[in-house]
Amino acid sequence: MAAFPHKIIFFLVCSTLTHVAFSGIFNKRDFTRWPKPRCKMYIPLDPDYNADCPNVTAPVCASNGHTFQNECFFCVEQREFHYRIKFEKYGKCD
Repeated sequence: MAAFPHKIIFFLVCSTLTHVAFSGIFNKRDFTRWPKPRCKMYIPLDPDYNADCPNVTAPVCASNGHTFQNECFFCVEQREFHYRIKFEKYGKCD
């Protein structure tokens, strides 16, 4: 009778891991449904202060074909080019 709880626990762990593994394979992320970057939060209030972007890799593709490390770097670059570059998509440029 002691083996019965172990079988239940084994089944629950296996079913949970299977669900996690297959949901990552079959459910692709749809980046087009994500909101565009909110650049106001990355722009410093003091014009003499440089924005300090985090060292996080979350690629952003801009209209100039350049892939930025994350949305902070994109927003800072967009401000420096007087908003001539536009947000294209999340992820690397093709």
